[in-house]
Amino acid sequence: MTAARASRAGNSGGDDGDSFPLPFRQAVTALSAARPRPQVRISPLPAPRRLAPYAFALEAAVSDPDGAGEELADGRFVLLHDPEGQESWQGMFRVVTLGRAELEPEMAQDPLLPEVTWSWLTGALEAREAEYGAPSGTVTRSGSTFFGGLAERAPQEVLEIRASWTPAGGEGAPEVAAHLSAWCEMLCQCAGLPPETGDSGSVVQLPQRRGPQ
Repeated sequence: MTAARASRAGNSGGDDGDSFPLPFRQAVTALSAARPRPQVRISPLPAPRRLAPYAFALEAAVSDPDGAGEELADGRFVLLHDPEGQESWQGMFRVVTLGRAELEPEMAQDPLLPEVTWSWLTGALEAREAEYGAPSGTVTRSGSTFFGGLAERAPQEVLEIRASWTPAGGEGAPEVAAHLSAWCEMLCQCAGLPPETGDSGSVVQLPQRRGPQ
């Protein structure tokens, strides 16, 4: 993971890494120190160009720990940087994330599901001492029922969490590896994997995706 894969607003993102601000380059390099679970696969994404002057993006997928190869959850993690800072961020860096996982229909009806899902994220951040501020986000449950040629498929319930926060770091680069690791852990819990030992805020565990019907 290098700053050369990041984007700068107004160009193709192909600049030499030295053209990016030093704090941003340091933060992007620091992401390579994240050590998520073996079931998590991380790969680079084209970075968005309109959210901030500088951006770096990753996508993650959580696979079945039993080795079946089924993808249980996926999402994206975007690191934004504005050297001038943004009032709503309360800082010069911002993390913007999206996570999705399929649920068992009965779990999707749990009235505490949104609060529990949000607690997985905040608990994972706290467990890794990843200091942050100005958090915001949404937890959404959606359902699909299939008809016609798809009528044999079971109803599908999907959990989606969108969250953003400002990693603490003062004037320099924040320790964003801990933030990426925490987000990956939250994604694993959305996928139904048990929480890692020592994580806090993991009140309820969601089941894994329903197998083939």
